[in-house]
Amino acid sequence: MAIDVHRPTTVKPVLAVRVEGLTRCFDGRPVIDGLRLDVRPGEFVALLGRAGSGKSTLLRILAGLDRDIEGTVLVPRRKAVVVQEPRPMPWRRLWRTVLPGKSERAVAERVLEEVGLGHRTTAWSRTLSGGETRLAWLARALVDEPDLLLLDDPFGALDAPARATARRLLDELWRRRGCAVLLVTHDVEEAVLLADRVLVLEDGSIAHEQRVGLDRPRDVTGPRFTELRAGLLRRLGAPAA
Repeated sequence: MAIDVHRPTTVKPVLAVRVEGLTRCFDGRPVIDGLRLDVRPGEFVALLGRAGSGKSTLLRILAGLDRDIEGTVLVPRRKAVVVQEPRPMPWRRLWRTVLPGKSERAVAERVLEEVGLGHRTTAWSRTLSGGETRLAWLARALVDEPDLLLLDDPFGALDAPARATARRLLDELWRRRGCAVLLVTHDVEEAVLLADRVLVLEDGSIAHEQRVGLDRPRDVTGPRFTELRAGLLRRLGAPAA
């Protein structure tokens, strides 16, 4: 029997996310199998795993987009998700894309300024670059001040300079806003660069947990950073760079 409970926003929880005994099957095969997960308020958690390990499935469940589950899932009512390949709305001005169906243009402009798109407020969405589209959808996710931000490899298709810029921006936004973040990524360096804690998903459950414990901003050339990255790569079965 599935239990999917969303907390009222008036209650400040000890945990932003609590998952117990979560199972999700497809055609009788468990993709998520008895998973347990806790995320503290304001914590930044990165989730790694090989292709098909269930990372995106878990994110969809936490977002409330997949309810065909067994187990307990406790998440805040105020949550937002940014998917891998957000699609622009070409017939809308950018500020309207950020506030669909609403009229508070000043709110849209403030959030667009926050993600570095203040100069593109009145641009047609179809004119945005790939990087700008992803930042626009991040702005859309932040409009309602979420207590939990769910990110499904949102910068994976960007080139290296654009991805580095997006990472820095995400780190700044998280520290400024203080919401809990769960980031699904295929990039081990990105996980160590951004997260307080890195989890590895294997066979439908959390198989490894790594606390990062490095001061911010982080130096990707530092010996401890290099050690953490190499250890996670080995855990994923990939050669350390």
